[in-house]
Amino acid sequence: MATNNVQIASQELSKRLNRMLGVSATNLCTHCGWCIEACHVYQSTKDPAKSPVAKAERVRKVLKRENDWLSKAFPWWTGAKDLTEADLDDWLHAAFRDCTLCERCVVNCPMGVETPAILATARGALTAVGKTPEILDDLADIAVSREESLDSYRDFFKKHVKNFEKQVQEKLKNPNARIPVEEEADILYVPLSGVHTIVPPAIIFNAAGASWTLSMFEASNYAFFMGDTARMKQIAERILKEAERLKVKEIAVTECGHAYGVLRWEAPKWFGDKYKFRVRSVLEIYDEYLSKGLIKLDASKTSESVTYHDPCNVGRKGGVFEEPRRVLKASAADFREMLPGKAENYCCGGGSGLVACEEWRDERLTYGKVKADQIRATGAKKVVTACDNCLHQIMELGEHYDLDITVSNVSQQVVESMVVE
Repeated sequence: MATNNVQIASQELSKRLNRMLGVSATNLCTHCGWCIEACHVYQSTKDPAKSPVAKAERVRKVLKRENDWLSKAFPWWTGAKDLTEADLDDWLHAAFRDCTLCERCVVNCPMGVETPAILATARGALTAVGKTPEILDDLADIAVSREESLDSYRDFFKKHVKNFEKQVQEKLKNPNARIPVEEEADILYVPLSGVHTIVPPAIIFNAAGASWTLSMFEASNYAFFMGDTARMKQIAERILKEAERLKVKEIAVTECGHAYGVLRWEAPKWFGDKYKFRVRSVLEIYDEYLSKGLIKLDASKTSESVTYHDPCNVGRKGGVFEEPRRVLKASAADFREMLPGKAENYCCGGGSGLVACEEWRDERLTYGKVKADQIRATGAKKVVTACDNCLHQIMELGEHYDLDITVSNVSQQVVESMVVE
């Protein structure tokens, strides 16, 4: 079995190797150490074995052995080695537990080494041999099964949405406010499973007079965390089919970092000819509504000081920085920047699926110490973010490090400060 695993994992690594990965995995890294101080995991633990260069090197040695001519001839010279079962067990910690693939190391690397891409490739190899956190595998299967059982699920979903609709009507004092489902519209809004990702955006869409409809599917794509391309495509494609069926002009992705990244950046590479619509984060849409006067916010309704945590996938990887800030500054009189922020913002410590893995909770909270210190330094009493993983992680950090904060997403903050006429 061990030999089988090694063979399968080796084949998977070869299949995933491309020019970018090949350069980063063989000769580009100079071991200068710039990435070490950039890493929130190292900053929180001071463990050199958890630094980006150390984690990547465990995988790089194997990739070199098969793909670098010098390493093929003189492995003893370059440190290259053949893959073993022990390596796979070690990669589980290096690639899943000890790295959130946040890419802050890439931003700070003078050579542009794609360490997260190396570790994501290791995740893909581990997935191929069934060495992944069980919860991530189960959640990906549940997402796939949603489409397979859609007919039986539809009535259940619509019934619950009808109940949510009453909250929208009460907030807007409008009995005609709706949460449309499976209706032709300009916007297909893709939520998560929680009501907090359905009701607040529904209030905002109704207040702005938008032509929109709610997706039957949730945006999260747990296969992304495992590097499972086949299931990743399957989960993303069901949303594209729905968008085509309802003839929408754009897909609006809820406040979920990895879901935005998958649908905005990855899916167009897979289904380019099917992308007859644009993809935006709801943050971009709220900013547009605010600038056009379609929604009005009253900053005096927020009494607390507010700071914003940039989710790695939305901000550093996605480039959505100013839109949430404009919205938050309009909704809170005392807005405070978290430093460093934007592209240099530290990961919350729970990204890339780690927040779902209860067996690594202690490590996750330890890795979040840098974020806790950032929050405390602002003196803010409310932390707003735009990713559910970040939301849950920061809530736990608040309790663990006695931060005395409340936490919400941008949609909730907008609704709380909205002027209802």
